[in-house]
Amino acid sequence: MAAVVLAAARLLRGSGSWDRSRLRFGAPAYRQFSSGGAYPSVPLSSPLPGVPKPVFATVDGQEKFETKVTTLENGLRVASQNKFGQFCTVGILINSGSRYEAKYLSGIAHFLEKLAFSSTDRFGSKDEILLTLEKHGGICDCQTSRDTTMYAVSADSKGLDTVVGLLADVVLHPRLTDEEIELTRMAVRFELEDLSMRPDPEPLLTEMIHEAAYRGNTVGLRRLCPAENVAKIDRPVLHSYLRNYYTPDRMVLAGVGVEHERLVGCARKYLLGTRPAWGSGAAVHVDGSVAQYTGGIVKLERDMSSVSPGPTPFPELTHIMIGLESCSFLEGDFLPFAVLNMMMGGGGSFSAGGPGKGMFTRLYLHVLNRHHWMYNATSYHHSYEDTGLLCIHASADPRQVREMVEIITREFVLMAGTVDVVELERAKTQLTSMLMMNLEARPVIFEDVGRQVLATRSRKLPRELCALIRDVKPEDIKRVASAMLRRKPAVAALGDLSDLPAYEHVQAALANKDGRLPRTYRLFR
Repeated sequence: MAAVVLAAARLLRGSGSWDRSRLRFGAPAYRQFSSGGAYPSVPLSSPLPGVPKPVFATVDGQEKFETKVTTLENGLRVASQNKFGQFCTVGILINSGSRYEAKYLSGIAHFLEKLAFSSTDRFGSKDEILLTLEKHGGICDCQTSRDTTMYAVSADSKGLDTVVGLLADVVLHPRLTDEEIELTRMAVRFELEDLSMRPDPEPLLTEMIHEAAYRGNTVGLRRLCPAENVAKIDRPVLHSYLRNYYTPDRMVLAGVGVEHERLVGCARKYLLGTRPAWGSGAAVHVDGSVAQYTGGIVKLERDMSSVSPGPTPFPELTHIMIGLESCSFLEGDFLPFAVLNMMMGGGGSFSAGGPGKGMFTRLYLHVLNRHHWMYNATSYHHSYEDTGLLCIHASADPRQVREMVEIITREFVLMAGTVDVVELERAKTQLTSMLMMNLEARPVIFEDVGRQVLATRSRKLPRELCALIRDVKPEDIKRVASAMLRRKPAVAALGDLSDLPAYEHVQAALANKDGRLPRTYRLFR
């Protein structure tokens, strides 16, 4: 009670002082807010009187920055996409990779990735290259895939001439010194050792499923350098490969955030009439093979119990990946397969969930939510210019491998069944959202421009792709899934494989209408 009286006394004292200040300085001014008495009778649903009519932005159906493509006299393509901003991303994409190594030692593309941005005719070391880029706030990177090698730089647009000249020197005039090759051998050996020790088996399983699906040809050739080839790859071997595949007609100079005419001028200055370090002889051993899908199985028995040591070690798991041939990204069925992959979705059993995490995809609803013992069930779609592969990766305790394989084969068979309109619309919306969100990043736009122009000499704009995604119907999903199920499966298995079903049983399960494995009976266990 005393506290209440004391507070009241303080308020009274305060009001008294306020009254005295008001008498001395006059009444304080009040601010008139829009919600006050200015428009007392206008509802929020009506426009305010006397306010100018708003002008809203409209969509005229045309992109403000179209992708421009120019082909130079030597066959090199220059592609650009203007974009607002101070920085640009510029790079050279080359139609080369592990799929072209049938006549060479496997692993050359992997070596070239590690050797990228080393010393050249103009730059004595990698440090000189990085210091040159730092003057323009730049960074560099090189990535190789099964069919593409990409050298890229992001820097201030004012340094475009320097960046293109540096890229031309890195691609066409590498020194490939003995010291650099030896350091690369060490880096490759370390990466191979690290790959075998990583808790995440996805990179290794991806290698294995390609090897199983395309036995001994094109995209089935190993992307990573085999350990036995590390010491065999030297400068003459590299020059022999570069002479055949690093030619102007197999290259695209792509830029995002640059003016097209300026980029073409730089290309003419640095990439036209230039003699590369390996000579200007004509390419004679270019591999034009088309991917041949074979199907099959690749198994790797390995003790996975000590992959993740520590106070809370990861449990021992067996990893299975099953794949079927889909189609190339040049075919009309590519987008139905992309929507199907989105519809399958999946992920790890410990995902935090939330919007966009795919918690309503089939592999979550039908697999992870029903079978608590499965640690992972994820769908992947790999697509190339002449083939494609739709896979499901699953992980579980070694004692439940057979049941896990049967669950995955059942999901494959259900792909060709009834497609719910709601789940299809959700998958299409999620695919469109992912496409547009990714294409807000400048490096992603660069890669999209470069890869499309390299494969098709043109680029489909995002609005065109979104329209094609919206046109996918339930019957399209059923048609492509039914055609896919008629092919032999590819299987990759890693870990304790004592309970792995025979390949013939997996093939029979995919041919059954219920996706069940043939029953087996044992007299003794």
